[in-house]
Amino acid sequence: MAAGRGEFYQNFAHGLLKTAVQEPQSLGRGKHGSAVTMKRKNRASQKSLRNTSSTLSKPAQTCDLGKLQKSILKRPQTKHLFERLPSEILMKILSYLDATSLYFLSHVNKLFSHLTNDDLLWYTLYMSEFGVNQPWWINNPRPRVIQGRSLTGHWKQKYFKALAGQELNKWRHELRDINPYTGLPRQTEWVLRNLNVCWELKAQAGGGQEVILEPSKVYYFETSVILRWSSESLPYFNQISNLELHGLRKDMYITKKPLWQSLMLSLDITDCPCMIGKDRLIKLLFLSPGFIVGVWRGQNVIAFIMVCLHFHRLLERSLFGSPVSPYMEPTVSLPRDQSDSKCGLHGYHLHLVLHKTGAEIMSEHFPNLSCRSVAEGLMALGVIYKNNLSHHCSLSGSIRLPWKTEKLEGAIENCCFMTLTLLDYFQKPFWCVCAPITITRSKRSLSFDYSGEHYLMDYHHPEGRVKMELVWLQEERQFFLIDLTVYVPIDKVNRYFCTNY
Repeated sequence: MAAGRGEFYQNFAHGLLKTAVQEPQSLGRGKHGSAVTMKRKNRASQKSLRNTSSTLSKPAQTCDLGKLQKSILKRPQTKHLFERLPSEILMKILSYLDATSLYFLSHVNKLFSHLTNDDLLWYTLYMSEFGVNQPWWINNPRPRVIQGRSLTGHWKQKYFKALAGQELNKWRHELRDINPYTGLPRQTEWVLRNLNVCWELKAQAGGGQEVILEPSKVYYFETSVILRWSSESLPYFNQISNLELHGLRKDMYITKKPLWQSLMLSLDITDCPCMIGKDRLIKLLFLSPGFIVGVWRGQNVIAFIMVCLHFHRLLERSLFGSPVSPYMEPTVSLPRDQSDSKCGLHGYHLHLVLHKTGAEIMSEHFPNLSCRSVAEGLMALGVIYKNNLSHHCSLSGSIRLPWKTEKLEGAIENCCFMTLTLLDYFQKPFWCVCAPITITRSKRSLSFDYSGEHYLMDYHHPEGRVKMELVWLQEERQFFLIDLTVYVPIDKVNRYFCTNY
């Protein structure tokens, strides 16, 4: 057994030393010098082979395999074929590849990462896809040149930016179909789903601890979307110092690469939150501008966090902001219409939705609204009047906000979400808000036409105010909305319509 193994190692060593014996002839001064040199090399090789054979002919248990492995590893490694080719030939080969092949090839090794970052390659791809045939140095007057080529990566970044813009422009075309009742694109949900847009919650606690979570549940509605996070990894509420909501687009092919994040909401928790409801297990806290936190009663443990987002420019806010600042909507200022003495005081349209996390309570459209009065810097738009019984609206279902965690579920009474879209005279969004709203019982009767219990719903915000009056009909077991008024700051009207009211 030992003799057979020794014969194997002897043949193996002979094969390793075979290349050393068959070296090419040196370029001596003559044939005689070359023959002498070859004879010396052959004698040295044969001597080395005899020493190796004598070592390997011993029993296998006395053979030092470690020294043999080290001698094999010390031998110079043969370069790959592509590494031996000149860079000019490699660049010529790479010029026949498309953008996808170049991108994946750049992750093979350092050599291909260096070569596939060449600006001339990406300039050719960019011009063939998006531009005209013009000198590549026009938009890059002072490139960084290495061995006669520019390796700044400028045109690679420009290509992918144009590619992303082209794809988003294709989806923007889908957003041109506007719903005349809401003033918003009909296909917003469809576009968000097809672009793989998602949202991440980042909670920062003391000591530098940071938790990043994806939504546990997403609820889509006609004009808004509700996001809910429920996880045991969330820190204690009194330990949270900052909450951030980021929008991003997930790539199904590249999951480990850091993605571009667009900051949508950021909140430093310094002020006391406002409690908007509670039940036997949960107390509901509202953190302006949009975070809703459910905390277990008697504890500081967070049960869930919810955010309601309006569809108005949601795609831009989710993708086009930066990681440190949100997307800024372009400011619009309309030229004053000299022929209209009441420009900005009429022609408004309102779309109002009251909903829970899983169903709508009310969805109504109110056209042709006009200013009822101007007082204390606010323009009042009368939507529903108490004395006009034909305009009163019924609410389907009770006003409550269901919640759910991984193990428990419940509902907060007298609380729901309000999604408001106020359109101007040109059917463009003028004020959009999506926030929780609570209902409280009125101490006095609000209308003599109804004998039931009367309630108020009041929402305050620097951008406006919404006031609603409701009555509970015991026989029908439902709410009726009997009065609705929307207040808008007159300064906002003056800035938008270039007026001076």
